[in-house]
Order: sequence, then C-alpha cells, then structure tokens
Amino acid sequence: MFNIFVMLLIAAVSYLIGCVNASIIVTKLFDAGNDIREVGSGNAGFTNVLRTKGKKLAIYTFLIDFAKGVAAVYFAHVMMTFCLGFDADSFAFCFGEYLACFSCILGHVYPCFFGFKGGKAILTTWAATLLIDWRIFLVLISVFAVILVFTKIVSLASVCAAVAFPISVGIIYLVSDVDSDLFATALVFSFLISALVIYKHRKNIQRLLSGTEGKITVHK
Repeated sequence: MFNIFVMLLIAAVSYLIGCVNASIIVTKLFDAGNDIREVGSGNAGFTNVLRTKGKKLAIYTFLIDFAKGVAAVYFAHVMMTFCLGFDADSFAFCFGEYLACFSCILGHVYPCFFGFKGGKAILTTWAATLLIDWRIFLVLISVFAVILVFTKIVSLASVCAAVAFPISVGIIYLVSDVDSDLFATALVFSFLISALVIYKHRKNIQRLLSGTEGKITVHK
C-alpha cells in the first residue's frame, strides 16, 4: 500500500503549483497591474489573454501554464520513484501521478492565491497527460486541433477534448491490458477532470447552444 503522507504531500504541492495562475500574474506584471478576470470573457486563461492582451502575453501564459502541469506530475514521479521506490507500472504510481494531475488542475481552477477564481485548465491538463501517457496527450491535442480548425471555436474544441479524455484513457488502457486497479484509477480521475473542465465551460456551452459563442480569428 502506498504511503499516505507522501500522497498528501503530492496533492498539496501539486495544488499549490496549479495555483500559480499565469494569465493573472502575467497581465498584472506586464499590463499596468490590470486583472485579466476583469476584461473580455473574464476567464483567467490563455484564450482570454490572446484575445484581449495580444500574442506576447499569451505566449508567456501558455508556457507557464503548460510548465506547471509538467512540474506537478514530475514532482509526483520523483517522490514515488526516489522516496517510495514504486515501479512506474504499479497501481500506486498511477494513483500518484493522476492525483498530482487532478490537484494541479484544481489549483488552476480554484487558486488560493487569487480568491479561488482561476481558469479552465485546458493547457494544464494537456501538460500533465504528456508525462502520464503521451498517447493520451496526442489524442487530446488532436481532437482539439481538428475541432478548432473546422469551427474556429476554442471553447467547443476544449469541451470536445475534455470529453475525449476519459474515452481515450479507457480505450488506450484497455488495449494495453493494464492492471484492473490501475485502469479503474485512471478512468475515475479522468472522468473527474473531464467533468470539472466541462463544468468550467458551462457558460460557453450555453452560448454555443444559443449560437452566440465567439470565434477566434485565423490570424490568432
């Protein structure tokens, strides 16, 4: 059985990493202290920065939000490998990396440093899955890219990628014939993450249904 203290440490550190919201920090530092949550869609994320603040600040946001997803799961890997000696194919290792992923996303969505009002965690989710299983990462970005190319609606592409998360986990792990406990753990966490991301897009979904959701320009 895995060490509860180490898992709690992974969850806490990953959550705090997730709380470092790049869009809020970058706009406050480089845009005269303005808060990205008070302009555009009000979302503290990459797309809102791109639409309202331009490409330069959007790139900074992208890099930081992506890096923190990688950092959270990497921290979990280090703790489980060097502190506990878990094998990468074990149930405990899988639980730890998905716990780090979920905690980091939770921190991004509800950051304690910024009044628990954060972003929608698309980039952070992608980054975390890159370290967990590159096949899942490729599925998510492929789904996002295809939907975005055909619709030019970022929110629709994001929701579709979120829906694809547990589906891809189920198919990939089923084909890989992994341990049943590992399979169940990955599936449960992927459903929770998908549900959280979709919930954060609820206003976008309402606008999509009413036909009022904005599109991103080809140039951007």
